[in-house]
Amino acid sequence: MLQGLMMDFPLTLLTIFRRAEALFGHREIVTRLPDKSFHRYTYRDFTQRARRLAVALQELGVGRGDRVATLMWNQYQHLEAYFGIPAAGAVLHTLNLRLHPSELAYIVQHAGDKVLIVDRTLLPLYQQFKDHVQLEHVIVVGGSVPAAAGPDGGTLLDYEELLAAADPSRYREPDLDEREAAAMCYTSGTTGRPKGVLYSHRALVLHSLGTALPDGVGIGEADCCLPVVPMFHANAWGMPFTATMVGAKQVFPGPHLDPVSLLEDFAQERVTVTAGVPTIWLGILQELDKNPGRWDLSSLRAMLIGGSAAPKGMIRGFQERHGLRVVHGWGMTETSPVGTISRLPADLAGAPADVQYEVRAKQGRPLPLVEIRARNEQGIVPWDGQTMGELEIRGPWIAAAYYNAPEAADRWTDDGWLRTGDIVTIDPRGFVEIKDRDKDLVKSGGEWISSVALENELMAHPAVAEAAVIAVHHPKWQERPLAVVVLKEGHTATKEELIEFLRPKFAKWWLPDDVVFVPEIPRTSTGKFLKAALRERFRDHLVAGG
Repeated sequence: MLQGLMMDFPLTLLTIFRRAEALFGHREIVTRLPDKSFHRYTYRDFTQRARRLAVALQELGVGRGDRVATLMWNQYQHLEAYFGIPAAGAVLHTLNLRLHPSELAYIVQHAGDKVLIVDRTLLPLYQQFKDHVQLEHVIVVGGSVPAAAGPDGGTLLDYEELLAAADPSRYREPDLDEREAAAMCYTSGTTGRPKGVLYSHRALVLHSLGTALPDGVGIGEADCCLPVVPMFHANAWGMPFTATMVGAKQVFPGPHLDPVSLLEDFAQERVTVTAGVPTIWLGILQELDKNPGRWDLSSLRAMLIGGSAAPKGMIRGFQERHGLRVVHGWGMTETSPVGTISRLPADLAGAPADVQYEVRAKQGRPLPLVEIRARNEQGIVPWDGQTMGELEIRGPWIAAAYYNAPEAADRWTDDGWLRTGDIVTIDPRGFVEIKDRDKDLVKSGGEWISSVALENELMAHPAVAEAAVIAVHHPKWQERPLAVVVLKEGHTATKEELIEFLRPKFAKWWLPDDVVFVPEIPRTSTGKFLKAALRERFRDHLVAGG
């Protein structure tokens, strides 16, 4: 061993947990309950209960590396599971409650889950797949436990009774290796079977440090954080881990994700940082536009938007009409998930507003320790802001493989970079701009058309609430763009108006061949536009003459 080196100190979630307990016991954690009332307790309460959960799980036979699944909302008991399960030496496996029961059954079986912790309001969902999984125990959170049968005809266990019976003095902290799995999440499965991503303790600690930085998400003890993005989806973008690490106040919206409920939460709890997908913020922007001044949002300094590209018009609308700052980011389940954040460079602080919005609408630069590049058929593309290629990424919180899915090995390059499937440009400053998913690009006459660019410009039109652009078959050009549009309530627009609105910004051959108006656009389980359903619905639209 070389002399004079640093301690070999393990980077595990237990270090975050111990820090929160020692330093932030007085800080508050708030949850909106199903009846819309608010539950309040402190970090001290949280850490004591999480430790009791660890003891209870160990006494149920949960061992090191065992999977413990959760089927819960963003709620304080879910935060207890975020730390209590790894504190037991087990692996937190968050289940997406918006998936079909058959998909949930597949995921539970593929992951080998041993125990499920389920919110009482979600028991009907569990009942739909319980006969297709082999769980040893099911623990019910939030109210009296019904007499319904649990696994193998056994009884369902009461979360509060388990915690009350667990003696924290019996807890023995496991001697964890930082490279052991701490958590697990499955992709949404929009291109085949869902795939499991295992997050190591080391990855989650480093991700928490990276996102806490001022040019990351930027979270400190003085903040109040409300993750709208679900805790079952890529760890709520890591916000619960990061907030716990720095001792920020945490607010969980429970099952109430409608715009009015969220705005009530923001105002009442003086939220400073929040995070969610663009569809959530589009609804909130429409509510604010209808009721300007109704809610005091002066505390809200950053709204993190990711999951899909946010329209520039939405970013501008929040800023100019309501004084709210949108911070754009990018990531995926495989990247823990935050990979890039769009913070305005210092030398553009005095730039014209249009220049600033152009930069802020991009997905941003990689966080420290993360490296990016893009590749097309000709090889690695230059950072010129023009040449498109598939984004590739590597770093200490980027997945190196899927769990038990050797058939998906081609998602990694021969030299170990993750192929993201996102088609991007990278500008000379290192800012990534998503142009499309590789499966969503419109490939017309051998040239690429970005559906995202067209969508974002359409959603800047004052009459348009939402817009999705898809590729549909064309007898001459193979594919052409079709715009699918939802109009704002009380507004009107024609196909010709919208195409004329696009014309100044795009080459003629980029313009959609047609515009169809629909009452709503289908979404995936994580709130993104479900373009596969639109492609199926309109696949012969242009051939049939609209």
